[in-house]
Amino acid sequence: MRYVTLDGGKRVRASLVYAAGFAVDAADAALDVPACAIELIHAYSLVHDDLPSMDNDDLRRGKPTCHKAYDEATALLVGDALQSLAFELLSQDPLLTISAAQRLRMLALLAQAAGSQGMAGGQAIDLASAGKQLSLTQLEDMHRRKTGALIHAAVMLGAYAQEQTQAVKLQALEQYARAVGLAFQITDDILDVEGRAETLGKNPGVDHARGKPTYTSLLGLAEAKNRAKMLHATALESLKPLGDNGGLLADLAEFIIERRQ
Repeated sequence: MRYVTLDGGKRVRASLVYAAGFAVDAADAALDVPACAIELIHAYSLVHDDLPSMDNDDLRRGKPTCHKAYDEATALLVGDALQSLAFELLSQDPLLTISAAQRLRMLALLAQAAGSQGMAGGQAIDLASAGKQLSLTQLEDMHRRKTGALIHAAVMLGAYAQEQTQAVKLQALEQYARAVGLAFQITDDILDVEGRAETLGKNPGVDHARGKPTYTSLLGLAEAKNRAKMLHATALESLKPLGDNGGLLADLAEFIIERRQ
């Protein structure tokens, strides 16, 4: 579990928890547990995605994937344990000093993001779509689940750490999260074409080789880049109700489309 959580990674989702929390004046201490929980869920998803029965990857964050460093059975159990630990922390860690109702709201959000309407469902569509041509609507639906759901959850977990957040600010964060979630995936697809293993920490070109539908294969590289920029602009526009408090979220939106790993 330490191998896949404590060595490497950008911590984008945890950063989104903190940035969203700061944007609504949540207490710093109230953000540590949801930030940890979101990273545990993300790590679990990577361990399982890398398995031979899924994406069959052997490099992650610049080192052998969990099933390569250990074995498939260990990787399965590690993923299961990471998922369980995320919900254990979010449900009972005393550092998270919010009401029981708000804690349940967080738990429901994270469960939905990880389940059939989120990551698991998106991964199922992804596996079933290899070698097939998807429409743009179908592709976006897949990635709103597979990638966007957890990014959306990260932003909203930060927002829910403040129990008195105004509805207009919650709506702004919802719009921001949906835009950056898709922008993140489009950038991933671009990097799969343009990236190098030394900077990516994983092998590029894998999705193309497997015939997986991507934004670059559907729209072309130039249009995919243009779409990422449009989503970036949408994300920034959505932050206006937050005023200066949205600065960190704006910086993260910039990082998401400009990153090279």
